[in-house]
Amino acid sequence: MSFYPVFPVAILVVAGLVGMALIWWPEPSSGRSALARRLLRTLLVLVVVAAALRPGMAGTGQVRVDSTDLNVFFVVDTTTSSVAEDHGGQTRLDGMRADMKAISGQLAGARFALITFDRGAVLRMPLTTDGAAVAAAADTMLPEASVWSEGSSVTTAGPMLQETLEHAQATHPERARAVFYLGDGEHTAADEPAPLGVDPGLVNAGGAVLGYGTSAGGRMQETGGLSRPIWVRDPATGDPARSVIDETRLADLADQMGVAYVHRSPGESIDRVVETVDQPSIREASVSEDGPLVGSRTEFYWMLALVAAGLLAIEAGIALSRLWQLRRPARKSLRRAER
Repeated sequence: MSFYPVFPVAILVVAGLVGMALIWWPEPSSGRSALARRLLRTLLVLVVVAAALRPGMAGTGQVRVDSTDLNVFFVVDTTTSSVAEDHGGQTRLDGMRADMKAISGQLAGARFALITFDRGAVLRMPLTTDGAAVAAAADTMLPEASVWSEGSSVTTAGPMLQETLEHAQATHPERARAVFYLGDGEHTAADEPAPLGVDPGLVNAGGAVLGYGTSAGGRMQETGGLSRPIWVRDPATGDPARSVIDETRLADLADQMGVAYVHRSPGESIDRVVETVDQPSIREASVSEDGPLVGSRTEFYWMLALVAAGLLAIEAGIALSRLWQLRRPARKSLRRAER
């Protein structure tokens, strides 16, 4: 059994003592009913404090070492080409969603942020340890409406990524930082892309640029809430347009950040991707002596939270019952007065 309190233990102890004082310090009322209510409230305080201590036990699975001292930044291409259907019968965006969830599962305990880009870049999710929030963010990522597509650059997200990394370093310098850029490298803006502009020194725990798509390319359905599927057309020929991966640009982006480039295919294990996270850098940033893998943890706080909710429901029921009893004599008196 281990504990990871949400607040310092001293604060929890003081809060518990204050709660006990409020329950028992007034002159005790006589009768078993009053005593039972005081005991119920005492139990409620103890359960809440116990839940705040976050008790848990080591699980049977394994997670990457020092994930709790790691910030992971996902940068995802949501331009129209992300819906090209050359990822094993699915769209590239489907593959990106699956990989995001797989990476967050392997690095359980880390903090994750999500930046998406098409014509502009948006911080969709600030750093969080909530795995469910990461999965929800991945599932709700939508491609840009193809009707508004005017060409995009592979480096659009650079300035926002740099700003986000700088903020993370300033607020939590002890946490290592890894970046995963997910895209197809297709650059459709008129001008050549500007440099990404990300300081490699800020990406001190590795990561990777992940490439999606094929050299044969894939057709894209128009996006934006259309009632029936319509293929995006090549204005030069009138035929369905095909988007082709540009691995040269993706490899160049990886070089600019000092991380690896990995092409992703449907059904591939995520292990090769997770291995691009630099474990020695994480250990150095977190001053940890743990090995490369540690056991996962099973949390019990939610069970205590359910008990606390049940006790609160009982307390509310008692309060409503007493209120009803107080109102009944008043109603009887009113009826007698009317007679």
